[in-house]
Amino acid sequence: MSEPTPGPVEDRDIPRHAPIALLPLLALLLLGFFWGYNWVVMKAVLVDVSAAWFAALRTVLPALLLIAILPLAGKRLRPPPLFYALPIGLFQTAGFVGFMMWALQSGGGAGETAVIVFMMPLWLTLMAHFALDERITRVQLLAIGLALPGLVLLISPWEAGLMPAAVLLAFASGFGWALGAIWQKRYYHRYQPDLLSLTAWQMLYGGLLLLAIALWAEPFAVDPTPNFLWALFYNVVLAGAIGWLLWVYSLHHLPTWIAGFGALLVPGIGVLSAWLVLGETPGPVKQLGIGLILSALLIITLYQRRARQRARRRAEG
Repeated sequence: MSEPTPGPVEDRDIPRHAPIALLPLLALLLLGFFWGYNWVVMKAVLVDVSAAWFAALRTVLPALLLIAILPLAGKRLRPPPLFYALPIGLFQTAGFVGFMMWALQSGGGAGETAVIVFMMPLWLTLMAHFALDERITRVQLLAIGLALPGLVLLISPWEAGLMPAAVLLAFASGFGWALGAIWQKRYYHRYQPDLLSLTAWQMLYGGLLLLAIALWAEPFAVDPTPNFLWALFYNVVLAGAIGWLLWVYSLHHLPTWIAGFGALLVPGIGVLSAWLVLGETPGPVKQLGIGLILSALLIITLYQRRARQRARRRAEG
């Protein structure tokens, strides 16, 4: 499932000059493929099930599976404080997944929607300036300055391209993800939850809201084709439970800035997969727009690395 990375978390106690282990890197690459290719899977399954019902199924079922895995991973079943986990579930799961599936159903291309949604780190930078008093630097402004014209080129409003509704819904998905990340970062030091436990429970809370919306919106109607069963298995097991375990494993064995590159893999693989599998071939103008946006995300990731290194040097000095 093209899940977001969890909201900002603290760097693990990994020595600055420690060698990067091969196995966590391979896990990160596999995770990028699982979550990136899932944009194709989600787009294709909408012929067999509505966006509302698939959004509910692909969040509630993997959440229950992750909760069942917690004792096997040596974690407690006790959920994190509701005040902390519930808003993350509402924004980062219900908002992110619900609007994303709706965008795909509204005519958004899989690759293009992935790129718009994964502009989230740029919105997070702007939100953090106001909500967390984190001053925007010149490097971050440069990244935003690259991304905004890239977004215009990607949408290409002067031609019959992306549906306006799909664009707005993709934006809403990214904003929901960013709001969840702001909440998680704002109160992280107060609760310091276990990442896997927080992931499982916030997914369940958000998934239950999506389930309630699906029950209210329309009767349960699924065409149990092989395509639907494959998509459900992919989202619940491969991109769901296994994907999150790969993420937690990578985050615990790699510096956070390297794990952040896994997020960059997702929209890139989403665009490539949509081109190869769905025939979504962006023209030269949209390719330039995608390139500018991915370049902006790369700048943000590298800047976060340098900022963490400076903070660590100040703490050590």
